Amino acid sequence: MLLARLLVFTLLAPGFVAVVAPSWLRRGKPMPWDLWSSIGWPVLAAGVLLYVWSATEFYRRGRGTPAAFFTRRLRFQIGEEPAKPVFSGLYGVSRNPMYSGIVLIVTGQGLLWKSAPVLIYAAALWALFHLVVVFVEEPHLRKKGGAGYEAYCRSVPRWLG
Repeated sequence: MLLARLLVFTLLAPGFVAVVAPSWLRRGKPMPWDLWSSIGWPVLAAGVLLYVWSATEFYRRGRGTPAAFFTRRLRFQIGEEPAKPVFSGLYGVSRNPMYSGIVLIVTGQGLLWKSAPVLIYAAALWALFHLVVVFVEEPHLRKKGGAGYEAYCRSVPRWLG
């Protein structure tokens, strides 16, 4: 059941943000193979890998889904955040690898399509994620995780760097 909720969450949230929205923003036909494509594919692949690995950590280690605490009304459909923060795997390198993966997916598509609107969207998405993390998620996790979460924040950077 938890795995099904993780898949539903992925289709609804990152699926919309990282696949549907960029396809609406892109203009024109897919571009022929060139330097931008050769850069875009690895960026896109890295983003998918980051997202899948991070979501797997939530599922395996946290026994939860990436659903934020403020989506509790949808928990029957998308699950709930883990009872304890996940500090293992990629979360030992960055506190937000899932968000980083989504931004890389969108950036990779912008490069592949040579689409300024999609690249602008990727930058706006990162700014939005940063604001949500700083002003919503981290205060919640500090309250929930106490000194352990504070120590984690001091030892692990917020973003991949």
